[in-house]
Formats: sequence, C-alpha cells, structure tokens
Amino acid sequence: MTNQEKVLIVEDELHALTGLAELVSGWGYRTETARDGIEGLEKALAWQPGIVVTDLKMPRMDGLELLERLSELKQNLSVVVLTAQGSIQSAVDAMKLGAYDFIQKPVDSVRLRQILSNAARQRETEQELEVTRRKLRDAGVLGSMVGSSRKMQEIFALVERIAPSNVSVLITGESGTGKELVARTLHSLSPRKSRPFVAVNCAAIPETLIESEIFGHEKGAFTGAMERRAGCFELAEEGTLLLDEIGEMPIGTQAKLLRVLEERTLRRLGSKIESPVDVRVLAATNKDPAVAVSDGHLRADLFYRLNVFNIHMPPLRDHKEDVPAIVESMILDMNLKHNRQITGVSAEMLQHLMASDWPGNVRELRNAIERAVVLAGEGLLETNHLPPGFGKQLDRHPASSIPENAIHIEIGSTIDDAERLLILRTLEAHGNNKTRAAETLGISLKTLHNKLKEYVNSSSEDGSDTNEES
Repeated sequence: MTNQEKVLIVEDELHALTGLAELVSGWGYRTETARDGIEGLEKALAWQPGIVVTDLKMPRMDGLELLERLSELKQNLSVVVLTAQGSIQSAVDAMKLGAYDFIQKPVDSVRLRQILSNAARQRETEQELEVTRRKLRDAGVLGSMVGSSRKMQEIFALVERIAPSNVSVLITGESGTGKELVARTLHSLSPRKSRPFVAVNCAAIPETLIESEIFGHEKGAFTGAMERRAGCFELAEEGTLLLDEIGEMPIGTQAKLLRVLEERTLRRLGSKIESPVDVRVLAATNKDPAVAVSDGHLRADLFYRLNVFNIHMPPLRDHKEDVPAIVESMILDMNLKHNRQITGVSAEMLQHLMASDWPGNVRELRNAIERAVVLAGEGLLETNHLPPGFGKQLDRHPASSIPENAIHIEIGSTIDDAERLLILRTLEAHGNNKTRAAETLGISLKTLHNKLKEYVNSSSEDGSDTNEES
C-alpha cells in the first residue's frame, strides 16, 4: 500500500478486534478501532475512513444498522461485513444495503487482504473519475451537453441530481435546443447506462402504427402483421426510453401508455399475456405542456405522471455565451465523422455566429458547422464557409396572411425533415387516406407506402445521430 488508505475496524470482541487491527496495519493501512456500532459511527464521522470492516452482531447498534447509518452519510466509503458461519442470509441483507463485500469468521487473511485491496483500488478509480467529471463540469461539459453559462450550469446540476434515480422527466424547449442530448446524458449518468437507450419520435409515426411501434404486436394482430415484433418498451428493457414530441401521441395511445407507466406491465397488440417491464421513461415536447393539456392534446394524468421533474432547455439566443464552446465541441465531432482536420474558427466567423439569433437553435448551428467543416476540410473555418445568405432575417408574413393549412418548417430542418413533415401532414389532412394523399403529393401509392415504412424504421433505430438535438 502506498496511499495509506484508512480502515476502521468495528468489532465487539476485544481479542478479535486487536488481531484484525494488527493484521490490517501490517499490510500498510492506517487503522482505527471501535467496540460497537455507535462508537463506529462516531469514529467514521470524525476520522472519515475509506473502508469500514464491521461485525454484524454487536451490542447497542449492530452491523446492519451501522451500515444503514453510514450509507446516509453520503461518504465515498466501502463497507466489508464479518459474518459468523451459517449467517449467509445476514450477509445477503448487508449486500442489499450497500455493503461492498462480506467474509465469514474465522477470517481468512488472504481473502480479507484481497477484498481490502480491491476496495481501495475501486475507491481510487472512483475518485479519479470524480475529479475528471468535475474538471469537465468546470469546463462546461456534462455527458453530451456543453455550456458554462448560468442557465446551462443550473441544468447540469439538476441532471446530475436526478440521473441516478428512476424518476420520469419531462424535457421541454423549442425545436433544436438539445432535448434529446439531455435525455442521453440522463441515461449515460444513470445505473442503466450499459443498457439500451431508445428514442422514438411520436410525431413521425402514423397514428395507425404508433401503438404497434411502442407496445409491439403479435403475428396476425392486424392486417400486415406478418411476424411477432417487439415494441420500443421491449427494445429499451432495463434501459431508457425517450418519447419525443409526446404531445403528438394520440389520446387513446396516451391512455395505454399511462397504464404501462403505473402498472409496469405491458401487453403486445394481439396478446393476452401481461409482461413486466423495467424501463425508465423520459418524454420531450417543443410545446407548452400546460397549453397542450388545456387544448386536449395531452392527457392531464399522463402529464402529471411524466412531469415528476421538468428540465426546460433555453433557446440558444438566450445563452449565446455558450456558442464558442458548443462550436468547438461540434468541430471535434465533425472532424471524426467526416475525416477532416479543422483547427477552429476565425474571429470574423465567430463574430457572425455570435450575432445570429439562431431560430433553429443548436440544430441549426450544428447544420451550419457541419457544412462548413465539410467545405473547408482543414485549417480555420471562415465566413465564406457559412451557408449563403447566413445572418439575413427572413421576411415575416402577418399571421393573418398565413393559410390555416400551411406547414411551418423550422430554420435548420433538413430536406428529409421537411419531406417527412409534408407527407405526414398531407396524410393527416386526408384522414389517413393514402390514395388521396399520394395524389395530392404527386407521388405513387407505392412510394408513399415506402416512405411511411422508412419513417417507422428510422424512428425505432437506436443511436441514430439524425435527431440528436431534438
């Protein structure tokens, strides 16, 4: 041992206590002793050890209660419990309460030394990760999110607090502000990080298919159901499911979703079997959820169930001081993605970027930077790499002159996004009559079917970066 890890030994039998202290000290650890749980808790508070080795059966306060009290201190320490032979259930109970490991009496010195070494090594790794995370946080980075402004730091703090839990979170904000990045960061900082993250855009799935996509279906459940298919909940099992644009989900489907959230069971379309689900559900919307509830687009009971915590992403125009850091992060990403060697942006281009109001928010900025990186290839990005007409304000038509059936397309949307929106809204306007919709769009019925199938498949894909800033 070179780091002189501190080990507190709690044991009511004096001979065993003395022997353990001498043994552990001989391995290079700094040791302190206590005769029962109450004294052990007092010394843990005052001495702040990294590892506690405690017996389970002791007077005044036993080892299990000590373990519970230590866990309440929120200290980064590892607890090893000593159990008598035949007390495996007690050891299991201790592990459930957060014990690092257990060892039976009489103590095997080789095994104890290995346990202490592993615990010390794990604590050292955790401390290094915490230092790294704190440095990144100070530099304005949390998971996939970037920003050192006061607004973003407040969001970072909230994300860090709620990420380890299983509570539902409703993420709100204008289109393109980075709502999906928040969801991915919540997932990456949670115990579910090694399990799937699945994002589904409720606005991109036709109403007739959305229940199948979310809940899954059995073979023959409906016309065209040629095989059994897992839904988004099953794909995200033990992981995280993001329901983007939750306000666009049909009311009937919302009722079924609420039931799944409350009962934690799922039934595929066409099935009579209820299956348990273990999924953390996050939701996002670019609409005011209170208005969506009052307008009847979002069930009030579902809103309250999802809105345990609300994270509101500010528009980019409200935290422009974060633009340089965001651009730097995007350049690093785009260099890898497109095999380019961009070193930064010129002062003139940065001035242009800071002056823009970014109506399309982070998504619009990302599209502009990606275009510039691809064009430039290497060196500094210059103003001539920006899109033509960049920075010029679009003419605004009075609201009264905009037809009721017009489609609003955000600046920063891609051609594919615009096409998908046009097709889905045309289909909706014709009451899901595909033949009439295809005629209006000037495409064949087969092309329309292929497009709809493409949208359904893309919405189910995990890890796609086409919707990264939702």
